[in-house]
Amino acid sequence: MKKRIAIAAVCAATALIAWGSIGCNRATPPPAGPRNILLITIDTLRADALGAYGNTRAVTPLLDRLAQGGLRFDNARAHNVVTLPSHANILTGRLPIDHGVRDNSGFGVPANEETLATWLKARGFRTGAFVSAFPLDSRFGLARGFDEYDDRFVDATVRPAMLEQERRGPATVAAATRWIASQDGKWFCWVHLYEPHFPYAPPAPFDARFAGDGYAGEVAATDEALRPLLQPILDAGSSTPTLVVLTSDHGESLGDHGEATHGIFAYDATLKVPLIVYYPPRLKPRTIATPAGHVDIAPTILRALGIESFTGLRGRSLIDDPQGEPPEVIYFEALSGSLNRGWAPLTGIVANGMKYVDLPVAELYDLAGDPQERHNLAAERSKEVADLRARLAPFAAGATSRTSEDAETRRRLQSLGYTSSNPSANAAKAGQLYTEKDDPKHLIKFEARLQEVVDLSLNGRVADALVRARALTAEQPRMRVALIQLAQLEREAGNAAAAIAALQRALKLNPFDPEVAALLGASLTGAGRQGDAIALLKPFAEQTTADSQVLVTLAHAQARSNRADEALALVARARAADPSNAMLLVDTGTIHLVAGDRMEARKAFEAALALNPDVARAHRSLAVMAMEDGTTDAALSHWRAAAALDPGEYGNLLSVAVSLIRRGRDGDARPYLQFFADNAPPSRYAGDIAKARSWLAGGR
Repeated sequence: MKKRIAIAAVCAATALIAWGSIGCNRATPPPAGPRNILLITIDTLRADALGAYGNTRAVTPLLDRLAQGGLRFDNARAHNVVTLPSHANILTGRLPIDHGVRDNSGFGVPANEETLATWLKARGFRTGAFVSAFPLDSRFGLARGFDEYDDRFVDATVRPAMLEQERRGPATVAAATRWIASQDGKWFCWVHLYEPHFPYAPPAPFDARFAGDGYAGEVAATDEALRPLLQPILDAGSSTPTLVVLTSDHGESLGDHGEATHGIFAYDATLKVPLIVYYPPRLKPRTIATPAGHVDIAPTILRALGIESFTGLRGRSLIDDPQGEPPEVIYFEALSGSLNRGWAPLTGIVANGMKYVDLPVAELYDLAGDPQERHNLAAERSKEVADLRARLAPFAAGATSRTSEDAETRRRLQSLGYTSSNPSANAAKAGQLYTEKDDPKHLIKFEARLQEVVDLSLNGRVADALVRARALTAEQPRMRVALIQLAQLEREAGNAAAAIAALQRALKLNPFDPEVAALLGASLTGAGRQGDAIALLKPFAEQTTADSQVLVTLAHAQARSNRADEALALVARARAADPSNAMLLVDTGTIHLVAGDRMEARKAFEAALALNPDVARAHRSLAVMAMEDGTTDAALSHWRAAAALDPGEYGNLLSVAVSLIRRGRDGDARPYLQFFADNAPPSRYAGDIAKARSWLAGGR
């Protein structure tokens, strides 16, 4: 690796962005910067998916125009290949080894972590965030410092099996533009869009235009979705008061190296990201070849505003910071294979054009001569591998376990049979030796089989998906994510005991995993084993930073055990940590219903709708209560709202109507069956609609 380039050489040769007419004079302060900051992150967007980055088939006119009028970084990389850690890197300016967020599930940004939002809010900025996918829900810690953190779509409808909840880009952009329009002072706005993420289902007209290439269609749709945000800024040109920074959290493999989507490997298909900095009043358009990383975004924004960076930043400003030398190394990691599948962890660095991937079978690529990373040079350049491995070593610090554990929690879980008395027997520890058989390059075929399970399930072929999931988990018993999906499929197939067994196997892989514990607790409660659920979840709930889903799941188990006061106290704890989550009010109402307190239940459901009118479960709960009270008009109004938000609610309506019939209340059931027959989508309920019409016609 060459020594750091001298500052004078940076100014003369690499031209790391002239901030106006200013060069690298240390004594010269930057000119007046922008008033507003717009940070846009697009999920799963490969750099080469944009026209500005050389894709001749791309239809991305707005993003291309942004790149042509700003600074386009052609050599920018993420440090993670999944959503939550990457956004933590962007907003904190620190690496995952610093803030501790290593994967989407089981991790959260620590409460003492400074972010762009906390820093700018303290300096008089109004701060707003508008996100589009569940991994960025406020419960994971990124909401601190934001005056408005709009994640209200989360839990508004039932979370789809094997998929993340998401909000379509136009809806997120509309919320952001409304917020921006309401500001009368300086602001920082972060907008996150999710469209290019699997499954690829572009809306019209992009579905027809990109038939056979759904990913490209979703990229084009994302570009168009951003028009209300970007068009005014682009049209304003040099008079805009807003600095725009646009990037993606990671890319998408699209079959590269055998990976269908992302999360396992860290080849440049998923690691290389677009990075555009746009502010024509001061920044001259140009293309920058100097390497950059996500950790450079926070110091760049702070530098543009002329304010001092907060301490502990790993990156450097990408605009005329005299200390902004190219980084010696760019660190990256991909730990989902290790954390969720039991495979070897993947870490690495990019240094001086060489990329080193630390795995049982090490990889070394010359990125200039081999940008597709097809020729592994590790075997023939062992000295270079040893040097890069030594330079990677300082990044090995930092815990990768999902949760902390204490002696009492361990003892109680051990008594339930979930953990061994030997602390290293249940989960991989630092320093564990992995061999070639643990290398994800040799195991990616199992990821392809997992993807097949997901595809079959999404296409309604649950039985076929179940057969393949059972076979996969038999061959890969440490594949946590496959066990979770097997449990979901078993539950869909009505095999409650098998679902519980699959989750028990998953929990034994890591007894301190709150996500699996919550899923298992919910399954136990659903099977009438609320006592077992309470025993399992109490050690998790008693921890200071208990996961909100653990608290809610335990609350429902306690409500079923006639312990309503304890249940309500747990949900109150969850609400204190996440007051904008309307679903927690629905949980409160449900507990009141179980306890027989209909008045308080109604208040809670109505409060949920006041907080977020789009919570389908709140409408459904009020609909059922209205049906029981005999107020048909109110019931139908809520059913109509629930079904508009979630077509799956038609199935719940049918179940309630059938229940009325079985109780001999045919007259009460009639208006609801008529509503179902007239409004339910035939593509999903054709057979049930025919039966409902037959009953209504008297032909039962």
